[in-house]
Formats: sequence, C-alpha cells, structure tokens
Amino acid sequence: MTRTVYLNGDYLPETEAKVSIFDRGFLMGDGVYEVTSVLDGKILEFAGHMARLTRSLAELGMGNPLSEEEWLEAHRQLVARNEVTEGMVYLQVTRGNPGDRDFAYPPEDTPQTVVMFTQSKPGLADNPQAKTGVRVISLPDLRWSRRDIKTVQLLYPSMAKMEAKAKGVDDAWLVEDGFVTEGTSNNTYIVKDGKIITRQLSTDILHGITRSSLLRYAAEAQMQIEERPFTIAEAQAADEAFFTSASAFVMPVVEVDGVTLGAGKPGPVATRLRELYLEESRKSAV
Repeated sequence: MTRTVYLNGDYLPETEAKVSIFDRGFLMGDGVYEVTSVLDGKILEFAGHMARLTRSLAELGMGNPLSEEEWLEAHRQLVARNEVTEGMVYLQVTRGNPGDRDFAYPPEDTPQTVVMFTQSKPGLADNPQAKTGVRVISLPDLRWSRRDIKTVQLLYPSMAKMEAKAKGVDDAWLVEDGFVTEGTSNNTYIVKDGKIITRQLSTDILHGITRSSLLRYAAEAQMQIEERPFTIAEAQAADEAFFTSASAFVMPVVEVDGVTLGAGKPGPVATRLRELYLEESRKSAV
C-alpha cells in the first residue's frame, strides 16, 4: 500500500508530495517538528505535543499554522488512511519558501510548509530491548545551546548515534561541563537507592513530553524524584538507569561506557515505570 502523507492541507501519495528546493527547512534547518506515538490506533500525549509545538514555533518567531482541532483531525486522518495500529506520526513546520536563498527571514506573510507522515512500527509497546536493556557510551555535547526548541537541526545527534552504533552499542549520552545533558534523542535518568535522578528543565535539554508525564506518574506512585544534573561516574555507580522518549517510552539502560549497571538487566524501577507509563498513556490516548 502506498503511504498517504499530508502536505499543506492535502492528503497525497508519498510519491506525489513535493517541497520547494528553496524551502528554509531544506536550506537553513529553519523549522520545528514533533513525533507522537500511536498505540491501539490512538494518539498518545497529543495535548502535550501540541503545546510544545506552539512554544517551539514561538521561540523561532513563527506562528502555528493550524488549530489544535485541525492538527488532531490531520493526525487521525493519517492514522486511519495508513491503517496504523502501532507506530508514529511525524509533523514538521518550516518558515516556508521565500522564492530564493537568503539569511534574512522572508516576509511574515510567506506561507509556512506543513508536512506530516506516519511510520508503522508493529510491536512498539513490546520492544524486546525493554526486557534486555540497552548500552550507551558518552560523547561531548556539541549541539547549539537552545535544545529546548525542537528544531529539525539533528545532524549532531545523528552523528553521535552513528558513532555509538559503530562502537557496538545502542546510543550515546551527551556530556557538557562534566554532566550528562540528554541522549541523542531522549531524556536521561539514573536510579540510586530508589531515588529517580534526572536533569532539571532549562535551555540545555528538550522539555520531553514523556518526561513530564512520567515524572507525574512517578510522583503519584510516591516515588522519590530529584531534578539535578548527574555525571557519567554517577551513572556508572547507579543501581539503574533509563531514558524516555515518545517512541521508546521508558527504556532501561544496563551499561554506560563499558560499565555494567546493577545486575546487568532492567531493574525494578525502570520496569515499573514503563508499565505505569504505557498503562496511563493508553487511558488518555485520543
């Protein structure tokens, strides 16, 4: 089946969707994106993703081209048309096509470019890695300083992920001034003596939607939480570690820079948090 995508209000076969070579998303990385997960044919964490999209656009001086109702309808249409039961919906908004290349922003009335597509991922909720855990290495964080804006500038995270894979592990945790900021595409956590430790929100990290919900669920379950930076050495000495993202949900980490954590398998806190997140997010899915 040919995948149906969304482009500027139209639903098209992916082979027919075209974007100008002068689009600023292509030439300048001048755009933002969001990824929502789909379970049981429903969209997870929709309101949170929409709020972050609006914030990211505002931080770049762009308006939101669609209302929340229009975004929801487009998400639902793509999920239905592509028969996605488990997977993701990707959306991207750029500053549009000014008709030529220029560092200066185009006129404010330049139409934005809106792209959406689905990715079917059967078994997303039952990812076998959640039962074995993943291994990570540390790398310097060489990204720009406004990581709280979810821009399409993903070259360095991609490079870091590829370096991790070249070294035979699953992902990289990025380090700045001696402390872990986040993973290549996720928020990071350690667990010590039952306490969940994760970096506090700032411009240094993405304000994860999964992170926000998970910390709320953990607090409601009477788990201890401490929001502060931690080092790689602390991670290696932790009882458990894990990361969160929209598509990984809660993913246990069992090795950091070659050091095995705990018993070398997912611990009880990460395992329980994953169960809790999937249970609660399914309840609120739309």
